[in-house]
Amino acid sequence: MYLVLIAWMYVALMMAVAEATSPIGTVLGAIVTFVLYGAVPMGVVGYIMGSPARKRALKAKEMAERDMHAQMNAQTSDKENSK
Repeated sequence: MYLVLIAWMYVALMMAVAEATSPIGTVLGAIVTFVLYGAVPMGVVGYIMGSPARKRALKAKEMAERDMHAQMNAQTSDKENSK
């Protein structure tokens, strides 16, 4: 996934450099080219492609919290039973 993102950012950067160094191009045009053809689309693609990883992390966090609460409840009930 990251290889595609890096490659596309390279392509967008080269497009921006070509725009900036062209006799009829401008630096503002290069910035707009880089942002609109590179940064924004790849930000969206990266966010969408990272969605499964975020879901797995959230699920793992919820499971860890559930296990922690279960252990605390077990310890509490063991203390009460030993009295």
